[in-house]
Amino acid sequence: MIEALWQAGAQAFASAQQMLFEPLAPLLHAVGLAHLLEDAYAACGWFLLGLMQVGVMLLVLLPLERWRRLEPVTDRAAVRTDIVYTLIHRLGLFRLSLFFALDPLFKSLFGQLRAQGMPTWHLDQLWPGVSDQALVSFLIYLVAFDFLAYWIHRGQHRWSWWWQLHALHHSQRQLTLWSDNRNHFLDDVLHDCLLVVAGQLIGVAPEQFMALVALTQLSESLQHANVRMPCGPLIERLWITPRFHRVHHGIESGERNYGVLLPWWDMIFGTARFDLGAGPTGLMDQITSRRDYGQGLWAQQWLGLKRLVRRA
Repeated sequence: MIEALWQAGAQAFASAQQMLFEPLAPLLHAVGLAHLLEDAYAACGWFLLGLMQVGVMLLVLLPLERWRRLEPVTDRAAVRTDIVYTLIHRLGLFRLSLFFALDPLFKSLFGQLRAQGMPTWHLDQLWPGVSDQALVSFLIYLVAFDFLAYWIHRGQHRWSWWWQLHALHHSQRQLTLWSDNRNHFLDDVLHDCLLVVAGQLIGVAPEQFMALVALTQLSESLQHANVRMPCGPLIERLWITPRFHRVHHGIESGERNYGVLLPWWDMIFGTARFDLGAGPTGLMDQITSRRDYGQGLWAQQWLGLKRLVRRA
């Protein structure tokens, strides 16, 4: 049953992707870019995925946030900036620029490794012969990527040079459902490159990778939402909730709760805190030394680079 639903959903998505792509194909031929047809088809998929995510955010998460609001929205300019970040990332603009800059390097690197005899390894083959193989495969890769994301997140806080970039994400004093993507672009490049390399090494299929990204991003949007959700101790130990993640953004308790989807890694490695309430968010130096992290997208990006250069 689950396998059939998965296949039906994949076919519906592929049909919609093809509809988006069809007008582009003759245009690419006309301007001499026919060699990019395969890449343009993939870009249509990411754009469609982003539209679906934004739709869920508008139709589900935004009403939920208004219904169960945790705190008043006091800085609407900051929220508007976060919306810009969200649209850049979710609709594929950032991914498209990353593709043109780095994809040829990745193709060359992995092409050379394959030529040298590097085997194609598929992590999901560790559990063969399951009836609902598509679902089991997806869950295996979800756990694997979440484990990696936990350690990447700890690295963003642990290594001073990386923190100079990641601090932008924690400078948010007003968390909303749009807050997840307010990151320094260089921080996102490093993060995404590590995930792409990991995906190649453990053999995740492209459609599975896209589904993992979509689920992760929607969950992170909910985690950052300005919403009061009394989920209870059981749910909080199965999936990361807004309350659990808000602790990570707390001014005085931010070095906790690094998990991205699953709180298990925080529980295993001793970084989980379930006993803290919904305190103020942001960074201590915004209060003690009035450090400026920028009021708009370009100011935030520029100040992040300045922090990185000074630390280096």
